[in-house]
Amino acid sequence: MVTTDENHGPKPISEAKVNATPGFPPIRACLFDMDGLLINTEDLYTLCSNIVLTKYGRPPLPWSVKAQLMGIPGSSNGDTFHNWANLPISRDQYKKEQSEQHQIYFPQCQPLPGVEKLLKDLKRARNTQGLPVQIALATSSEKKNYEMKTSRETTRAVLELIPKEHRVLGDDPRIQHGRGKPAPDIYLVALESINSSLPEGVPKIEPKECLVFEDSVLGVEAGRRAGMRVVWVPHPELAKEYKGKEKEVLAGRTALYPIGNDEQRGEIDDGWAEQLASLENFPYEKFGIVVP
Repeated sequence: MVTTDENHGPKPISEAKVNATPGFPPIRACLFDMDGLLINTEDLYTLCSNIVLTKYGRPPLPWSVKAQLMGIPGSSNGDTFHNWANLPISRDQYKKEQSEQHQIYFPQCQPLPGVEKLLKDLKRARNTQGLPVQIALATSSEKKNYEMKTSRETTRAVLELIPKEHRVLGDDPRIQHGRGKPAPDIYLVALESINSSLPEGVPKIEPKECLVFEDSVLGVEAGRRAGMRVVWVPHPELAKEYKGKEKEVLAGRTALYPIGNDEQRGEIDDGWAEQLASLENFPYEKFGIVVP
């Protein structure tokens, strides 16, 4: 139970049965990726790509290639994709046709299992120090695509559980061009958006008190580079692609997209990240979070 001393603010929760990971402070902020984590867009991205590929007699996009595209802004029309696809059309034409498919299918986006409950739980949760748990969004999706993906009423309602001022999109002017994931910038901006809205007198949240939720390998690296703990929730097919390499993923050490500053990355088995199969039945107590 949370108790409050009117002179000293929240008191630690002493009655709750919590089993936070030793050596880490309780989490004060949860920062979420969106595509493939909160909503089912990764499957829709694949569908849209395959429609265009099939039209020009090319095979479906394999996960071995898709895994290299996830989390990188603009990668669906970049060198890795086109070197593999070998399409008989220009990149501009492919972008146009892919965009047409996005307009058809993105409005069909739906929340993934466990997402709505998790966000609602966190909205009323406190950590073991009695402090409210904050939530934010850090997505590579630009505003136009974000609005299409959240145009369905039920999907929009779930994303709106995250305060508008805590939603950081891929074209946010605070993020320098070319500094998308795996750079840590978007997560650091999301944390700053939370800290700037904290009541006066409440201590600022430090990166080590943050938990990043990601489905992409590069997103995990971005969270690790930001100095934050990370939960990796990969698509089942992505998990297959990285079977046997999970430790490198969790440390942010896959070198999938080198950007330098390697000292920002984690170490193998350092305990800062872990893998989950889904967002259902989230283990709050492991992170010092108490849901009343």
